[in-house]
Amino acid sequence: MKDVIPTKDALEKAYDPNDFRTLGHQVIDLLADHLEKVQNDKNEPVLSYRDPEDELEYWKQDLSSDSEVSDVFKNILEHSISVHHPRCIGHQVSVPALVSGLGGLMSDLLSNGTGVYEMGMASNAIEKIITDLVANKIGYTDEASGFLTSGGTLANLTALLAARKAKSPSAVWEDGHVERLAVMVSEEAHYCVDRAARILGFGNDGIIKIPVDSNFKIDTTLLNQAFDTATKNGFHVIAVIGSACSTATGSYDNLENLADFAEKNNIWFHVDGAHGAGVVFSKRYKHLVNGISRADSVVLDFHKMLMTPALTTGLIFKNANDSYQTFQQKAQYLWDSQETREWYNSGKRTFECTKFMMSIKVYTILKAHGEEIFENNIDRLYDMANEFAKMIEKRSYFELAMQPQANILNFRYNPKTNSAIDLNILNAKIRESLISSGKFYIVQTRIKGDLYLRCTIMNPLTTKMDFDALLEEIEYVGASI
Repeated sequence: MKDVIPTKDALEKAYDPNDFRTLGHQVIDLLADHLEKVQNDKNEPVLSYRDPEDELEYWKQDLSSDSEVSDVFKNILEHSISVHHPRCIGHQVSVPALVSGLGGLMSDLLSNGTGVYEMGMASNAIEKIITDLVANKIGYTDEASGFLTSGGTLANLTALLAARKAKSPSAVWEDGHVERLAVMVSEEAHYCVDRAARILGFGNDGIIKIPVDSNFKIDTTLLNQAFDTATKNGFHVIAVIGSACSTATGSYDNLENLADFAEKNNIWFHVDGAHGAGVVFSKRYKHLVNGISRADSVVLDFHKMLMTPALTTGLIFKNANDSYQTFQQKAQYLWDSQETREWYNSGKRTFECTKFMMSIKVYTILKAHGEEIFENNIDRLYDMANEFAKMIEKRSYFELAMQPQANILNFRYNPKTNSAIDLNILNAKIRESLISSGKFYIVQTRIKGDLYLRCTIMNPLTTKMDFDALLEEIEYVGASI
């Protein structure tokens, strides 16, 4: 009688290393082929756009089909935007360095929650190295400390919690709101700052939005009057927030002036540098954030300018103690005391306890390429934005909203042949045509009520040839509408 070899049950198969190795090779080959294609074939679409309902129906049918699991990865690839495509120049999403993707694979597979040291020994130690490096680049002393968290929105909220803890007259965390608290911020600041203030219970009137100047920077000449008015109206202003840079226009606020104002009024100074604070790595562009070392806290997204997959955000405090004061809760099963200041138990300082090993994504980039790669990337992208702006200015049917400070450009097509034409409608239709064709990916924004086409140059492999092709396509589409 022949021996019967038992078949693996579903659970055993889910953890089979050999199956994983086979499938892993297939997926890596699939992704490598994809990267070669989008980098070298200009006819390869940036995205194959589908109506949302059609896309939903496709995946409903896919789930019930008997296709191989390897086909799932191929289908996901075909139904996703290609951020590594040189003509993907829309949202400010990083083009991840390839080695960081492998760091992400290890993070997902090991699944070490880094809120508690023993659950993430390597990632906690590496996180300290990464955040200390950023603190040094900002210009902080050894008194600084920070941590990583999942995105700029959560980081800005955490920073404002720290500001409330430090500057509120009463203990809001323990006793609830007694005073009417407020923050001051540019009207061009990212919406997550407004959202964070509302979550903290400040309400509409507690979010004091300061108008911007002609370059879309916060008008610091208006700060004193706004502060005095808020005080007279019964508000206790706890913080002023600077943008480095703003999301829509890429404008850098004057951080030196904001620091002076904060010190004069004994309030917290926070810098939302989610997109643009990465210039601290660049000798050529670091001047854009002069004064950042005077901030009490700084947010920086590695998944914007620093080539790291989303979401990986640093929140750095000038004074380490401020990062520990924010949350004061007991969690006896995790640690003995909230009072001790251990860098290695990050759950004491963040919303997150079970947190991805996001630090290893940054670390793999540093090990493979050195920190100079961050400077090279920023210099390349900002230089290309300036070059693109010059190309736009040379074409009579285009107009810039403003000269770029960062890698963000706003411009619109204006044929100037028909005074009755609605430029907002025209440019919206142009963008719609570009997206549906899949040739380019750009976005749109409104500046002082007018609609502009908006590009964020995130891919260092994007060239002048790609910019020329985009402008030619916009002219062609615009003329046919």
